Amino acid sequence: MFDKLKEVEARYNQIEQDLMDPDIVNDREQFTKLMKESKTLTPIVEKFREYAAAKTAADEARQMLDDGGLDKDFKALAEEELEQSKTTMDRCADELQILLLPRDPTDDKNVIMEIRGGAGGEEAALFAAVLTRMYSMYSESKGWKFEILSANETGLGGYKEISFMIEGDGAYSRLKFESGGHRVQRVPETESQ
Repeated sequence: MFDKLKEVEARYNQIEQDLMDPDIVNDREQFTKLMKESKTLTPIVEKFREYAAAKTAADEARQMLDDGGLDKDFKALAEEELEQSKTTMDRCADELQILLLPRDPTDDKNVIMEIRGGAGGEEAALFAAVLTRMYSMYSESKGWKFEILSANETGLGGYKEISFMIEGDGAYSRLKFESGGHRVQRVPETESQ
């Protein structure tokens, strides 16, 4: 895994150098391609560098402990540094394994959603409005753009049907499993259960 990470870091460094080349900056298509690749590699390289820094700190702490000659307080500090570095290394290694998994090429695409109020009249239309509001607030929290494409409103503020687009990085990866019918049932106050 670490050989692969070194290759990824080398590629990232090469991309950073290429992005400073005026010929590539002027070639819009090549520049865009390199920027997307850089954006994909950045989290992996940052996590790998965090791992490498923790490994260096652990090696230095281990070296100090092996050399001996430390007073009691300094030895305790070195042991604590070693433990913290090992914990960081383990966490980073786990996160790197996830980051190295192949990505779905469609994950960065935008999403067009459609919500229709089914049987149930005004109750179903109000639930469609609640769902729409939920998706708009979720989009806002993720920094995505939410745009209503078409809407058929009811008198009480619900939607018989509504279509909207969500644009942003990773929108499709987060929302691709949002499908299917939902059922809402109002429970009267007189219901004892």
